[in-house]
Amino acid sequence: MDRSIAVPAWRPDRGPYEDRVAVEEPLEIRVNGAPIAVTLRTPGDDEELAAGFVLTEGIARLPADLGAVEAIVDIPPDARGNVMNVTVRSAEPAGEASRLTGRPAFVTAACGVCGRGTLEAVRRRAQPLPDGPVVPRAVLASLPARLRSAQPTFDETGGLHAAGLFDLQGNLLAAREDVGRHNAVDKLVGWAALSHRLPLNDTLLCVSGRAGFEIVLKSWIAGIPAIASVSAPSHLAVAMAEEANMTLLGFVRDGSFAVYTGRERVAE
Repeated sequence: MDRSIAVPAWRPDRGPYEDRVAVEEPLEIRVNGAPIAVTLRTPGDDEELAAGFVLTEGIARLPADLGAVEAIVDIPPDARGNVMNVTVRSAEPAGEASRLTGRPAFVTAACGVCGRGTLEAVRRRAQPLPDGPVVPRAVLASLPARLRSAQPTFDETGGLHAAGLFDLQGNLLAAREDVGRHNAVDKLVGWAALSHRLPLNDTLLCVSGRAGFEIVLKSWIAGIPAIASVSAPSHLAVAMAEEANMTLLGFVRDGSFAVYTGRERVAE
């Protein structure tokens, strides 16, 4: 599926022209054949998105609970490519999906954690992260620029968020783009789960937008100890990062940043 398409546009200083915009389409996620949620996303890496979603929403308790992640093809042609099924061992009953996720059946790209009912569930199954590692300040400050070089669809459209996973030396391990900030993070978590890399205790996450509550929550579940955001955090994100023993950086720009939690991981 294309991640961007051409559309007609017009500018006062140049008249009609053709522009490229990011694709936004619904993805239905099923668990063991039962519909769980529909999220608006940019097509691509859908297996990772579905796997990451069921992990970060607590439908699958452990990465080992994940089985096959497959596109459903026995559906009407206009829906093909937009339905993914995740086989989950020891999954909660499908009828309990709304209680598990705290989400409505339809999830917008900007929704994040639409229902805060997930907070207590995360506290029950996620322990505070271990102390460390300590990361040089220059490495943390360099992450947005390194992520920016891995955003090809943003270069075309200017309309996508990105999330990048780095090692402790600042080398990019994986990057994903999406219209939704939390979708981009779910894609990374799904990539790590399907690659048998969880927990991600020796990695750094950089996000191209603000650091919201849902970004911190998903990172905590994945075991990521530090998040760098080019924009501001919310107060719930700060509170969650403090509870998780996570380092949260905001306004990471031009070699500088603000530390909201976990200052001990930042090498002077």
